[in-house]
Amino acid sequence: MKTILNIIWLVFGGFWLALGYVAFGVLACVLIITIPFGIASFRMAAYALWPFGRTVVQTPGAGTASGLANVIWFLVAGMWLAIGHIGTAVAQAVTIIGIPLAIANLKMIPVTCFPFGKQIVPADALQAGDRPLYSA
Repeated sequence: MKTILNIIWLVFGGFWLALGYVAFGVLACVLIITIPFGIASFRMAAYALWPFGRTVVQTPGAGTASGLANVIWFLVAGMWLAIGHIGTAVAQAVTIIGIPLAIANLKMIPVTCFPFGKQIVPADALQAGDRPLYSA
């Protein structure tokens, strides 16, 4: 079922969302100091391309630097990428088949806005007792 949802996702919005993340990632990698933002953007592009069956968990040991990076990220890119997710979710929610995709889109917004201090892992890799932060 995950594969079917991922293929439908890819065709009806996932490709364009991932392209937005890749475009910002390339732009962020122009300057040396913003390369971590580019890497985060590429990581999110992979998640936006194929989200079902993966989940977001808190990175152990993430501290003040991650918090500061999240604030900068939100102001420069996160807010705009979140608007893209909202627009895509509205378009997907028009059909009954698109409703699960729209819900997944909305669940991706928190990690889109604040990606630092989080990891994207396969959902079946969670240990007993682990709780995902967000899951498509």
